[in-house]
Amino acid sequence: MLHEEIQVKFMKNLTLANIAKACGGVYHGPENKKDIQVSSITTDSRQIQPEGLFVPIAGERVDGHTFIPQVMEKGALATLSERPLEGVQYPYIQVQSSLQAVKDIAEFYLKQLGIPVVGITGSVGKTSTKEMIASVLKEKYKTLKTQGNFNNELGLPLTVFRLREDDQIAVLEMGISDFGEMTRLAKIARPDTCVITNIGTCHLEFLGDRDGVLKAKTEIFQYVNPDGHIVLNGDDDKLCTVKEYHGIKPVFFGMDQGLPVYADEVKSLGLKGMSCRIHMGEESFPVKIPMPGQHMIYNALAAAAVGRIYGLTIPQICQGIESYESISGRFHMIDTEKYLIVDDCYNANPMSMKASLDVLKDADGRKVAILGDMGELGEDEIALHEGVGSHAAKCGIDLLICCGSLSGYMAQKAKQDNPSLDVIYEPDREALLSKIGGYVKEGDTILVKASHFMHFEELVNKLQKV
Repeated sequence: MLHEEIQVKFMKNLTLANIAKACGGVYHGPENKKDIQVSSITTDSRQIQPEGLFVPIAGERVDGHTFIPQVMEKGALATLSERPLEGVQYPYIQVQSSLQAVKDIAEFYLKQLGIPVVGITGSVGKTSTKEMIASVLKEKYKTLKTQGNFNNELGLPLTVFRLREDDQIAVLEMGISDFGEMTRLAKIARPDTCVITNIGTCHLEFLGDRDGVLKAKTEIFQYVNPDGHIVLNGDDDKLCTVKEYHGIKPVFFGMDQGLPVYADEVKSLGLKGMSCRIHMGEESFPVKIPMPGQHMIYNALAAAAVGRIYGLTIPQICQGIESYESISGRFHMIDTEKYLIVDDCYNANPMSMKASLDVLKDADGRKVAILGDMGELGEDEIALHEGVGSHAAKCGIDLLICCGSLSGYMAQKAKQDNPSLDVIYEPDREALLSKIGGYVKEGDTILVKASHFMHFEELVNKLQKV
């Protein structure tokens, strides 16, 4: 037992010598420590563990190198450093770039483990799809998934570093905002299965248009395992044009009965969720999805397709879908004594805004939508905010509260399209926070949604107290 515990604790083949080799660094320190495996890798000095490796990142405000002495005092085995460390007795590996080194080490480490990787990207729904796929795969495998928003060029390696030898499969979310980023992420992850949820209007200021988004997202294929799989939303007008990649034919999912994995008999259960029948080849099964919204059907279909690839039975796939749990800020329902708050304020874009509004119309009581600005929409940002306003005008809600400079256009358009809709506009979060108690009533169902930079989590906290 003791031997097994040690095997789990330390990171397979991540000796200081191998780490230096993997990232092209130069080892400095006692020779007898070169072949010791590290127990963990972190960029956060507060999270250092005994025998761990510290990676100091030089940021705009804080330089991680200043924490090296105290990290080593806490029992770290070694540290990376972008500069020489004079007069030190502990091991360190000098590198040109800590950030690049992190990526190189993660790529090496994932190869050592040799476990299947499911890489997930798309404009909307990456996180909920990742959660659903992990919920299914855990019915058969010890599954590690991306936590929170650890999906970029630093977050992905840090997720990889959480893997240990007893993990059997990794579900990795991969988020980008520009060309080339996905290629760098895919080089680390080298996914056995690539899942793309959809092609939307996020990051248009960098990617130009939806064709640019398609080009950037499909960079994930460049490092797919030659014997791997590609799983795509077949109802998406851009993704359905992908016929094959180096001989790998995509498995498409959607509502179209001509697709390999599709759903029918779709019913809304209000805010309690959705039900449908999922078809895969000759087999089909009814399933209840414990989260509302049409998009959750797509998440379940993607998870069913991935589950089938990895040999899960129909009962296992069904159980995995039905045991799905929402996470804070992602359509997370908070039932207070006065209100039902739908906390969907982690992030927002036009597609997800409209989807959340569509779900709200099935709620009990007065339906209140509190919507804020959406970021990274490029030169069409005003028109895209107006589009959400137009959608809000006709989706059966009772009160629309808009907050933020761009959301003024949303409020204006909603009122223009539906003069009878009750619309309130506040210029900023502080103004809204001071007045929110007067806007909501007991028994309301309240949707709270905006891009992350609006910090609407403060609004969610306030609503739980008023």
